[in-house]
Amino acid sequence: MELKIQILEVTLKIFNRKGLKFTMDDIAHELGISKKTIYTVFRTKEQLFLTMVDYIFDGIKESQQLVMDDDELTVLDKLRKILTVMPETYSEIDFRQLYQLREKYPKIYKKVEKRLETGWENTITLLEHGMEQGVIRKVNIPIVKMMMETTLEQFFQRDVLVANNISYKDALNEVVDILMQGIVIK
Repeated sequence: MELKIQILEVTLKIFNRKGLKFTMDDIAHELGISKKTIYTVFRTKEQLFLTMVDYIFDGIKESQQLVMDDDELTVLDKLRKILTVMPETYSEIDFRQLYQLREKYPKIYKKVEKRLETGWENTITLLEHGMEQGVIRKVNIPIVKMMMETTLEQFFQRDVLVANNISYKDALNEVVDILMQGIVIK
């Protein structure tokens, strides 16, 4: 299991430098092991990517749970953090490169899409609590969920972030600001 995690961590590092163009040789070189050893853990680059998707999303879910468990935060603080949560270890990853997945690795893109569409329980709970407390106006939760999902999917389908030199983190924060504050000056 430890080797698997090491491979995933190094893959994240290399992905940040090279995007999807990294090779198994790059990973082997960085780890100081043979490519053959990597293939004992991951049979293909696609299998590595599929595992990577779960690894990243599971890390996000763990970070979300830490937010949910923080009794010092208000419902609004928790909601903002849940919607923008990114584990510290992922802060340097250039998620903007993922727009290339759809064409080059459709199976992996489908998995990303599926993970984006699931796991909204904490967000829904916070929206419901916020409406009950009167700090969030009555909203149609499926619409809020769809707005966030669709926006994130667009980040992964198009090169708009790369073309406009906007980091994934900055884009996500801007989306959440607009969602929570609107665009009208009050």
